[in-house]
Order: sequence, then structure tokens, then C-alpha cells
Amino acid sequence: MNWDQLLSLKRFGDVNKRLRSEQNETRLGFEVDYDRIIFSEAFRSLQDKTQVIPLSKTDFVHTRLTHSLEVSVVGRSLGRIVGQQILDKHPHLAHDLGYKPNDFGAIVAAAALAHDIGNPPFGHSGEKAIGEFFKNGVGKDYKNSLTAKEYQDLIDFEGNANGLHIVSSSKPGQEGGLRLSYATIGAFMKYPKESLPKKPTKQIADKKYGFFQADKSFFLEVARELELKQTREGENISFARHPLTFLVEAADDICYTIIDFEDGINLGLIEEEFALEYLINLVKDTIDIDKYKALHTTKTRVAYLRALAINTLITEAANVFMANEAAILNGKYYNALIDKCKYESQINDIIKISISKIYESKEVIEKEIAGYQVIARLLKVYTTAINNQFNNCLSNYDKLILKTLPNIEGFKSDSLYIRLLSISSYVASLTDSKALLFYKKQLGLEL
Repeated sequence: MNWDQLLSLKRFGDVNKRLRSEQNETRLGFEVDYDRIIFSEAFRSLQDKTQVIPLSKTDFVHTRLTHSLEVSVVGRSLGRIVGQQILDKHPHLAHDLGYKPNDFGAIVAAAALAHDIGNPPFGHSGEKAIGEFFKNGVGKDYKNSLTAKEYQDLIDFEGNANGLHIVSSSKPGQEGGLRLSYATIGAFMKYPKESLPKKPTKQIADKKYGFFQADKSFFLEVARELELKQTREGENISFARHPLTFLVEAADDICYTIIDFEDGINLGLIEEEFALEYLINLVKDTIDIDKYKALHTTKTRVAYLRALAINTLITEAANVFMANEAAILNGKYYNALIDKCKYESQINDIIKISISKIYESKEVIEKEIAGYQVIARLLKVYTTAINNQFNNCLSNYDKLILKTLPNIEGFKSDSLYIRLLSISSYVASLTDSKALLFYKKQLGLEL
């Protein structure tokens, strides 16, 4: 792979390739991507979607929105640091094509901003709940009417693939969804493969899948424009990651490792002394002990250590990336950057505590259980009504339900797969609160 092609400014519908040298310096092409994501409805809905604690009423717990904004900030810093080193190593990118460190920062920031845009309500349990509906619930009845890959898309519903579906879907008056640059979309695609075969290797890019069958042609257009390295051909295709995807992933890993841990401390789920010891182990080379001792509250101490930890890991992730740049460009680097940094053991210690004290806490588990019920009910009601409409056998209840749904083109498709995928994507678009409200209204619990 080569940076000239990987930094493509082309957008869906463009006839000619856009050049960096032709851009308006006051509003660069990659920065437009960030703006379009910020103003999108899908991004705004993240303000009421779970990051750690579902439906939390406290004011300092992160939502998907605040998490995404923080990941984008970390991603921008990572992109600029790495960008400067790439331009030093490949000077023609700056001299001949006009690229600057800020271009790399803008691509990574935009991709990082959108990295959770396809996630359903109730966190990762929301993805599992959608998949469970089609695997073991009422949706299992559709299996024999779908291809193996179409069915796998549904039983293994993936927020990353749904994110690509959102940014690529055509909308009235807005051809090609958000029309992001292909460089940003490439950096966004963490798992450039189909839903089958499932996890064929231990490589990080094969951990999940990155596009639905409905979006395969668009995915291939982007991959070929960027000249991503194809790693598997034939019936089951996959590609190597866009190199900047590793920076997007690192920004996400840094934020959820450190900031989720901070949430756990502030919520009282993790004992302060115990927690601060873990953070100090991570930043012992940069901590100012006198400044730390002058801080008198848990929040200020944690915030100081959090800032140091993030800066430490940004520097380390950039170092790991540049040390492996050749392998990454050759599609031969198979690990997350943070997994191979010198602070791996400290990070693993923090994640273990977060799993036991936060992600598996009683409050989180109880709300995830409720989320399963909410999502299963909505999917059952909506799939029944929309498929009955297609088959001209609507009940009066179905007719009422249809009046509550938005006018989504996929709901009227001749393809059963497209209808089911559109319903799943619609349910995934709901906020935690709205999903719960619709559930209560359908059960007659709220009028």
C-alpha cells in the first residue's frame, strides 16, 4: 500500500480524483468529514447511548457521545504526531502533493469521531440482543429464506458494519450518505472483511467484520480506490487495514482503558487507593509527585493521572506505529498498537479491574438484561408489521405500528434481507431512552 493512494480525497459520486493541492486552505477536505459527522443525526443520538453504565443519571459518567469526542481528540493528536514523522520519511507527500501533519490528524479525528456511530442502544449487549433475536428468537424463522452471509450479518449484528451502512447509505438530496472522503472511510473500517468466515485468523483485523452484504459494492469501491491490500480472494474476501485505522483503534483503546477506569473510580465501583496505585504504575516516569500531593480530592487526583496516562500512551502508540510502518503498509502487522507497547502489563491490570468492577457490576448487568427484553420486543413487533405489509396481510395492530415508524426505503424492499437489515439498523439507531419508551408504549405501560 502507498500513502499517495491511502490519502484519497475522493468521495462517493466523484468522477475525477480530488487533489490535496486544490483544497481551500480555510476548510480542508478532511476537516469537512469531521463537520459532516458532527452535524449528523446519527452522531447526535450518541448523547443518549451507553458507554459504560446504561441509562445512568449521574452527570460525570460518559456516554457514547462524550466518549467519541474524547477518542477524536486523542486520535487527532496521534494522527498529527505520526503524520509529521511520515512526511519526514516520505518527503514527496509534502513537497509534491502538499500534505501536512494536520491532514493525518483530521483523517484520524474524523474516523475516530464516527467509530461508534453504528452502535445500538444498551452498549455491546445491544449488538448481542439483535443477534440473539435472529439466532434463537422469533427471527430464527427467517434463516431458510436468506443466504448464509445474509443470515450471519443478522445473527452477528455488528456496530462497525452498521456504522459503514450509515455513512454510505443514500438519502434524499444527499447521495452517498455523509459523503465522507475515502481516506476517512478507510481509516474508519477496523475490520475490512465479510461476516463469513467468522474469525478465520488471530489477526486483529479478523476479530469482527466490517460491512454488511448490502454494502459490499460500496466497500469494494472504497478498498480499490485506496488500493488496500487484498488478503483473501474468491468467495470470501478480506483486505488489510488502512494504516491509519491502527491509530483510530489506539485512540479508542486509550480512552476506554483510562476513562472508563476513571468513571469506575468516580462512581465508587473501584476503591480510590487501589485504583490510583494502578494509574501511578502507568505514569511513574512522568508524574510530578509534589503537584500530585497538592491535589486534595479524588476527582482532581484521578484527572491529573488520567491526563498523564493518555499523553504517555499517545506517545507510545505513535512510536509503535512508526517502528512497524513498513509492515503495516505491507499488510503484515496483525496487532493492536497498545497491545504491543511497553505498558502492556499495566494496561492489562487496569482492564482486568474494569471488567470485574465496572463492566460486570450488578448495575450494568441488570440494565443489560432489561435491554435484551426491550430490543427483542421492538424487533418482533417491527419485523412482523413490515413483513405483513409486504405480504398484504396486515392486522389492525400492524397498521398502527407502521404509523409510528419513519419512512425508510429499506422497509419497502422486495428483499427480505434488506427489510430485516433496515429494521435492525433502525432499532440500532434508537437511543437508550427512546428504545425504552417505545417498549413501554407497546406494552401499555406509558401513555
